[in-house]
Amino acid sequence: MRDLELDAFLVSQPENRRYLSGFTGSAGYLLITPAEALLVTDFRYIEQATVEAPGFAIRKIETKFEALFPSLVAELGLKRIGFESGHMTYAEHEGLAALHQREGLAEPPALEYTLCPTLGVVEGMRAEKAPEEIAAIRAAVELGDAAFLHVQERLRPGMTERQVAWELEVFMRQAGAEAAAFEIIVASGPNGAMPHAKATSREIGSGEPIIMDLGARLGGYHSDLTRTMCLGEPDDRFKEIYALVLRAQMAAQEAGRAGLTGAELDAVARQIIEEAGYGAAFGHGLGHGVGLAVHEEPTVSRTGTSTLADGNVITIEPGIYLPGWGGVRIEDMAVVRPQGLEILTRAPK
Repeated sequence: MRDLELDAFLVSQPENRRYLSGFTGSAGYLLITPAEALLVTDFRYIEQATVEAPGFAIRKIETKFEALFPSLVAELGLKRIGFESGHMTYAEHEGLAALHQREGLAEPPALEYTLCPTLGVVEGMRAEKAPEEIAAIRAAVELGDAAFLHVQERLRPGMTERQVAWELEVFMRQAGAEAAAFEIIVASGPNGAMPHAKATSREIGSGEPIIMDLGARLGGYHSDLTRTMCLGEPDDRFKEIYALVLRAQMAAQEAGRAGLTGAELDAVARQIIEEAGYGAAFGHGLGHGVGLAVHEEPTVSRTGTSTLADGNVITIEPGIYLPGWGGVRIEDMAVVRPQGLEILTRAPK
């Protein structure tokens, strides 16, 4: 806040709000000054906020936040208020804007304050995980690994993609997950050519690639795991593509360490796939950060300019996708360390 010359910071992004306060409710704002830490929410969450965010003074929204905001500004004597420009909508910003910023006023405004856009302030803090955060992520990873092993033993030709996805989700929930980390992907045969395919009623057949992308949310933290397998005997094409993706993934895992940029690590895997003639079939980034959100900083892709730091938790997930045939993606999670990557995922490949 000193660097940005702010005397208050308004937090609205849900994961950022939870990270700073501990509050897990779905609605509310944090208003933080050098002297005050306020959590502003409505009647539904007052008791919950009191329990989860003991370090914050709780203020109740009676109608809407825009109506309460001017009185908070006046009470705290605020002039420059940072807001999260990557999350707040234009309409929300207009609702909070100072009176003197609105057109058509005949009288001078009673309040003089400025809303200052910020980007990535809390996200940058979240990217470097504390030991207790890594422990929570590790537990979520172990749950995802167990779910994959459970389904791997039960997968049979004729099961539909939706049946397999449901089996994975039921296992994780019964094993203690708060929820699946995201909508589980089970993509068999030609459906696997779509990196973010939705599970369908298609029956899984023998000898075709099956991509399973799953994760668990546990203690608010997420895991992300992808495995590609085949029921019965895989054909030569599957063996070729799978071996290539695995080689690219292992090379990136061996090269990864603190100090590299996301783009530099992405290039390690991408060069292997490009040299084999499949560069156009690897259209997404090598990986991304995981924590309170499934996709967060840092970005590990061709455009990833951030430098990887000790304590980042990232995925390594190269893939090749061929329309009409299917795809192969292999994904592990890892903690970035100065000496290399600490691989968290244990599910067999």
